Amino acid sequence: MFLFSTEVTSSQIISDTPLFQRTLKAYTLVAEKIYGDVLEIGCGEGYGLEFIYKNANSVTVIDKSKSVLDKIKRKHPKITVLNQKIPPLRNLKDNSFDIVISFQVIEHIKDANLFIKEIHRVLKPNGKAYITTPNSKKTIARNPWHHKEFNYNEIDSLLKNTFSNYSIMGIEGNLKTSKYYERNKEAVEKILRYDIFNFQTKIPSFLLKIPYEILNRINRNYLLRKNKALVKEIDLNDYKLNDYSDKTLDFYCVLEK
Repeated sequence: MFLFSTEVTSSQIISDTPLFQRTLKAYTLVAEKIYGDVLEIGCGEGYGLEFIYKNANSVTVIDKSKSVLDKIKRKHPKITVLNQKIPPLRNLKDNSFDIVISFQVIEHIKDANLFIKEIHRVLKPNGKAYITTPNSKKTIARNPWHHKEFNYNEIDSLLKNTFSNYSIMGIEGNLKTSKYYERNKEAVEKILRYDIFNFQTKIPSFLLKIPYEILNRINRNYLLRKNKALVKEIDLNDYKLNDYSDKTLDFYCVLEK
């Protein structure tokens, strides 16, 4: 079993269920759109590949974790795996892919503009890219693993620098997921009461990562203990794709070259 940061939502940890199902929803939305040569950037443990490889002619995945890629290669030997940090997308030719997928990645990228330009470069003419990223307006506390989170105007401005044809929608939850969100918000705010000098917004991100990891995992386990039925019951059907609104949890962007 692999050990995952709280930033890499795991299918193997019950307390991650609400976030895992939310992330998985994006793969179910894109599954029917898959064809031809496909690239996934930031594949994580690879749980989304089950929705991708069946309808693709070829699949290439990129991730910075070699151990994760080794596991994926053993399970799917026909998939091409590339171990690299991005951007740029090294060793990938222009106009190579019909579909590019990158879910919950761009918020980690320092040069997001280059990242979008590289996606445009490797897409074939008329190819499409599918990107998700958290809505910053729904963020409860600073995440030191994220270089930048976007609001609607920011993600819109970023995309239109490179793509002329794109749409931005939103993945949102329901009453059940809202209940979990509010319970999580209450728990996090209790923790933040001890940060009387607001260090979480002031210190360098690398100093915040270890305490963030410890407290985030403690908090998720606490929410599981206090709301076991709720956490376990949240599934794909509790999330849906809709027009952007104040209920949007993640932006769901479709970019066409």
